[in-house]
Amino acid sequence: MRVLICPQRFAGTLTAVQAAEAMAAGWSRRAPHDEVSLAPLSGGGAGFLDVMSAALDGALTVATTVSDPLGRDVPAAVLLTDQGGVVTAYVEAAQANGGHLLGGGERNPAVASSFGVGQLVDVARAEGATRIVVGVGDAASNDGGAGLLAALGVGDVSTLARGGAALAGVAAGDLDGLGRVREHFAEVEVVVATQEDLPLLGLQGTSAATAGGRGASPEQAQQLEFALGRFREVVDEVSAATVDLLTGAARRVDRLPGAGAGGGLGYGLMVLGARRWSAAQWCLQAWGMPELASRIDLVVTGEGCLDHRSMHGGVVAEVSAAVSHRAVPVVALAGEVMVGRREWMEMGLAGAYAVASTADQVAAAMADPVCAVRERTARLAATWSPAGGAV
Repeated sequence: MRVLICPQRFAGTLTAVQAAEAMAAGWSRRAPHDEVSLAPLSGGGAGFLDVMSAALDGALTVATTVSDPLGRDVPAAVLLTDQGGVVTAYVEAAQANGGHLLGGGERNPAVASSFGVGQLVDVARAEGATRIVVGVGDAASNDGGAGLLAALGVGDVSTLARGGAALAGVAAGDLDGLGRVREHFAEVEVVVATQEDLPLLGLQGTSAATAGGRGASPEQAQQLEFALGRFREVVDEVSAATVDLLTGAARRVDRLPGAGAGGGLGYGLMVLGARRWSAAQWCLQAWGMPELASRIDLVVTGEGCLDHRSMHGGVVAEVSAAVSHRAVPVVALAGEVMVGRREWMEMGLAGAYAVASTADQVAAAMADPVCAVRERTARLAATWSPAGGAV
């Protein structure tokens, strides 16, 4: 039997690569004659670079130092590779503005900045990349990508790089140089690799939908919504509007799916001409799907928590969709399974299994997540592999 193991990270416990290795060890122990392949995945957040490094042979890592959300120096890296003659750089935004970089009392999206992400993009451009893929997720900032633009040479750093709340007072002069920076990126293909498809503004926008998860109070979320609205107005004021070829109307970048990704980081990148792409699909493409799907009998995917969010553009759902035309069964192993049979069947899964169900099991899994995932995968092999034997 040929098995493909392709989980994303188990947030807070295992990276995607660690999860894949633990699952492979458990499967091979119970069904040693099965052919097991690994293809860890990412939704664009923390660990995106590790996944892409594993998928891309011969990629070069360029180490650098950038600013974290509060302006402190942190180590980071850009991944460079040649893909079909195109120098492609991979950037993980979370290395510069991830929530994990902040202590519990530091989480405040009103002041957190995406400036460091712009520094990473600048490094990628300086290395000669003509395609820059930015993994976006797990952001601490909610500044519409204003900090990123400032790092690339747009306007007044003292206004644009002080977090989302400061954008309430932004003026046209603060965006001096935006046209020049856009011209600089005109010949560069920029991709926003993310699972988030939020617009920038509105009830489904980044401030309303996700600022609370970054530590904002309801009042702060409203203030950030107003500030990002002002920022968008000024960007439109100083930029030449593009026209939708189908409708003839002005193209509203802030309304594009993914503009609200990473606290609006997607918007800042889209102002430079970026397009959104599913991070999971990008990873699957790097691993060689759908060709890979033609050579497997079973897919085992997984994540930390399989819940209702997983059903709408999550990595597990993307995996299932990627092999659906091959009628290859897909099963998911998650730290916790928070949806019922009907829901996970709607995702195209043939089964969904929890690593831990009781309080004691959860405690044991948190204490030794590698062992817990390995043991549960071995039991999974007993169920799904002809060579696994009875449970």
